[in-house]
Amino acid sequence: MTSFEKPADDPAGGTGTTGGPSGTAPVPGDDAGRPGSDVPQGDSHAVTQAAMAEAFGGIRGMVETTVPGLVFVLVYTIGSDIKPSAIAALGVSLLLGLTRLVTGGTFKHAFSGVFGVAIGVAFATMTGNAKDFYLPGLLYGLGLALAYILTTLAGVPLIGLILGPLFRENLSWRTRNPGRKKAYSKASWAWGLIFLAKSAILFPLYFWADPKEFGWVIVALKIPPLLLAVTLTYIFLKQAPPPIDVIAEMEAEEKAEEEREKARKATAERD
Repeated sequence: MTSFEKPADDPAGGTGTTGGPSGTAPVPGDDAGRPGSDVPQGDSHAVTQAAMAEAFGGIRGMVETTVPGLVFVLVYTIGSDIKPSAIAALGVSLLLGLTRLVTGGTFKHAFSGVFGVAIGVAFATMTGNAKDFYLPGLLYGLGLALAYILTTLAGVPLIGLILGPLFRENLSWRTRNPGRKKAYSKASWAWGLIFLAKSAILFPLYFWADPKEFGWVIVALKIPPLLLAVTLTYIFLKQAPPPIDVIAEMEAEEKAEEEREKARKATAERD
């Protein structure tokens, strides 16, 4: 089992690209594993794995983001024609989305990739340049790299904003859990620098490389950088203090307030 996949003993289906369908491994908030300062270390690690799968999709999510681009460059390499390449890529993306939906995924998780592929198809079709199929993804990757770096410099690392709600800690790590803030900062630096390095490789190739060669380089660099970033994030969080379950705290406070209100009413009735 890789560090960001769901636990092997979970019989449920795979997770989504940015989140998991119903029936996946217990995610933060489930009774099976609520993170908090009193969570045993082993349980905390299991919750971290589940939240990572929930956020980043695991191996299935990575494969689903790679296949449409692979189909596009494969068909284009064979025929050097943008139209059938675009149709094939969009068709495969739709098939993957429908499969995800049928197997329990939400509409958002099932078709978020389809929209990205459709934008790439529109770019390539309008310009007549096969490399433009990948341009939206390149721009998105560069923007994401800058977002990770700038938010970390601002003291609100993007990884913490993404994972905080999944761990039910929201933004408590900013002021109440300095160890987790440090881990989120290191993880965001990792994501930002990895995506920035990837952009530094791909953007020059976008301008200078042959469309077919460029497409194969894109496919080759799809999973490894993402796998490295997710693995580093898991390592940093595994070494960090457990999250503070602020949702549980709020629920406990609401319950205590209800009990106090009942006690006041009972006292008023006796008087």
